[in-house]
Amino acid sequence: MRLLEEKICKEGKVYEGNVLKVDSFLNHQMDVDFLCQLGQEFYRLYADCGVNKILTIEASGIGIACLTAQFFHCPVVFAKKSRTLNLSSKLWTSKVHSYTHNTDHDVVVSKKYLGESDRVLIIDDFLANGSALNALIDLCNQSGATVVGAGIVIEKAYQEGGKSLRSKGVRVESLARVVSMDPEKGIKFC
Repeated sequence: MRLLEEKICKEGKVYEGNVLKVDSFLNHQMDVDFLCQLGQEFYRLYADCGVNKILTIEASGIGIACLTAQFFHCPVVFAKKSRTLNLSSKLWTSKVHSYTHNTDHDVVVSKKYLGESDRVLIIDDFLANGSALNALIDLCNQSGATVVGAGIVIEKAYQEGGKSLRSKGVRVESLARVVSMDPEKGIKFC
């Protein structure tokens, strides 16, 4: 999506260690009008898939998931990274590794919000190694839900996540696919 690539080049910052900061519009401060355009593009891509639920992971995927859900007229469920006292004990649970924080943790979804009648579109802000998406797919598989695909705002296409998921038959639609980035040389897209 050319509009997103232009926004990344204009407002994104590349740091050492393969870090792309887009927190000015995507995952800290959110440019709601712009994100609505991304949500509308995800709707265009998946409109004929019978989506009745959108699944993401807390926290940075929630904004784009909500703005996408408005076009599908369906609820958003987000996998929580910690169990709270008021959360049901009947949970789907999967493990995820955060490369940003270099930690492993369980993610959970209440069994009452994800089940076999659901046709799920997974939405997330980034795809790199695929750990978060694999955990979300695992939660869907446990529940019997059907994963219709994954909508990713920015894919680091030089890492293995997208390739691995696609090889398993998962439909992955990324709005921007970064093939290389360097603090000096900038960002290149597929």
